[in-house]
Amino acid sequence: MPAAKTLLLGLKADHFRHPLDLQATQSLKQLPGLDLMVRNLLAPLAEQFFYLENIASSILVSDQQLPHLHQLLVEACKVLDLEAPQLYIRQHPVPNAYTFAMRGKQPFMVMHTSLVEMLNPEEIQAVIAHELGHLKCDHGVYLTLANLIVLGAGLLPSWGTVVAQQLQEQLMEWIRCAEFTCDRSALLVSQDPKIVMSVLMKLAGGSPTLASQLNLDAFVAQARAYDAISDSQIGALLKQAQTAQLTHPVPVLRAREIDRWSQTQDYQSLLNRQNMEYDSKAEPKGGWRNW
Repeated sequence: MPAAKTLLLGLKADHFRHPLDLQATQSLKQLPGLDLMVRNLLAPLAEQFFYLENIASSILVSDQQLPHLHQLLVEACKVLDLEAPQLYIRQHPVPNAYTFAMRGKQPFMVMHTSLVEMLNPEEIQAVIAHELGHLKCDHGVYLTLANLIVLGAGLLPSWGTVVAQQLQEQLMEWIRCAEFTCDRSALLVSQDPKIVMSVLMKLAGGSPTLASQLNLDAFVAQARAYDAISDSQIGALLKQAQTAQLTHPVPVLRAREIDRWSQTQDYQSLLNRQNMEYDSKAEPKGGWRNW
């Protein structure tokens, strides 16, 4: 890891929220009763199903349990000026990570062992920072509903088929937009776009044996080729159909988006507005809170 990182004290979600995330969130807020339903009906259900399941079936990371991962979490939280959630490691063959922020409970995130095994420490921290982005941006209400749809099939109440389909489509669009914001959160912690893009590359086609052989420059060039498809109306429609049912934008598109944002004045201003630095081998400098 780099010896020093800029601390983003006082960082607010609107400082880095992606415009598509903002637009999609506003659309969901216009659905009557959705917030109330999730907070009062679905959140307790998710709490019982997911929180207890993770306590029973996963490893809780701490300074006494997998301390190197705990340190990555603590450092990422300091950079983002955020309270640390719980982090669980779960045995699972599909590389994935997800976050829950439920009413009355400490937020927690889960990382699958297959994802940890595929990434180096800097990349693991970028994944942690991505998940922290959901907490920083208060995605909890709609993220709970999205996780129930994706991870908790059969737990949702039965609605009319048309209504349920429309809600799911709108929610999947929201979470894809929210992922762009969380990739920005990963960049704010890693402070190196190549680290975030490397994670996305490995998610697209990596494995513990192939990861070290992948070429990031070639992957970025591949992302530009994907962009070129939108030059035609048919290409744009095909791309839209390809991603309509996905919970995440395709990795190459996410890589291009983070590459672009890393070159903007907005991103540079966020890093330059703070003169304090955090050195992982030294005592903190400045006046941040104890964690």
